[in-house]
Amino acid sequence: MRGYFAVGAEGISKPMNLGAIMRTAHAFGASFAFSVNAHHRVRDVYKADTSKSADHLPYYEWEDMDAMVLPQNCQLVGIELTDDAVDLPSFRHPTCAAYVFGRERGSLTETMQAQCAHIVKIPTKFCVNVSVACAVTLYDRTVSMGGYPERPLMPGGPKLGPESDWKKYGSHR
Repeated sequence: MRGYFAVGAEGISKPMNLGAIMRTAHAFGASFAFSVNAHHRVRDVYKADTSKSADHLPYYEWEDMDAMVLPQNCQLVGIELTDDAVDLPSFRHPTCAAYVFGRERGSLTETMQAQCAHIVKIPTKFCVNVSVACAVTLYDRTVSMGGYPERPLMPGGPKLGPESDWKKYGSHR
């Protein structure tokens, strides 16, 4: 896959949620993780981040929107359940993106939403946990940007055998 992506949260207050977001970002190959206006307790994230992602990808902790600095050509994508947001299955992910999620029991601030190039929603009946939203979004990015082979027409997985190219994509046994 070309490009890069980052994952972050605005106003997050629970260390376990930030730890899960960072672990998910690390697992999907993020270039960096970030928080904006995070509560001071989020520094204790290793209880959920057993991969110790901060040792493997940069983590930026910005006090507010004015302090936030993204790479040039990086599009900020807000993940928020609003009426006018684009449904995730219909969204074309930017090659270079920073995905930002809202805090627990709240939404992205109006200021943050105004900074976003895109607002995208996961089409569910109600909000899911912020770390679950992160995982769904990054899985969708991976699938939609060609991170896996085409799915077979019939139910089940691809036929594996000596003539298959399963090694190209890894074994799913």
